[in-house]
Amino acid sequence: MERIFAPWRIRYILAPKPRDCVFCNALKMDEREVLVVYKAKKSYVVMNRNPYNPGHVMVCPNRHVASLEDLSEEEMLEMMQLTKLAIKAIRHCMNPDGFNVGVNIGKVAGAGIAEHLHIHVVPRWNGDTSFMPVLADVQVVPEALEETYEKLRESFNVISDCSKHES
Repeated sequence: MERIFAPWRIRYILAPKPRDCVFCNALKMDEREVLVVYKAKKSYVVMNRNPYNPGHVMVCPNRHVASLEDLSEEEMLEMMQLTKLAIKAIRHCMNPDGFNVGVNIGKVAGAGIAEHLHIHVVPRWNGDTSFMPVLADVQVVPEALEETYEKLRESFNVISDCSKHES
């Protein structure tokens, strides 16, 4: 079993959290400012500001719910459709070798924001881990968030347009 260490994440985990829900607030703010790359009717896709890898996005329900069992069938279906779309869009513009897709429910399970459910979609490349985070306490993200945002937003638009014509 391969272990992936991300010691830089502990600063985020232990840092004070805003009182308001960042995922709920994202729907009220400028999409570019909060890095929302795609919106659907009941959910949306947003980039992670503290990514494990470039292109790390989260699929979030619009409604403030903490767990999968709190979702309606429509919300759950749309979130899985957006997860699929996210994988296609990231594959289209970033060409990763694989993905980690997951949900952490509750603080004890590793949820940094436990009160608002979200699905992580993390692109992975062969050899994408290095000694830098472990030995130097430095995370190397090879592309600015804003550059990744522009690529992903364009890719989501292209892929979602193609998906509409496939139906």
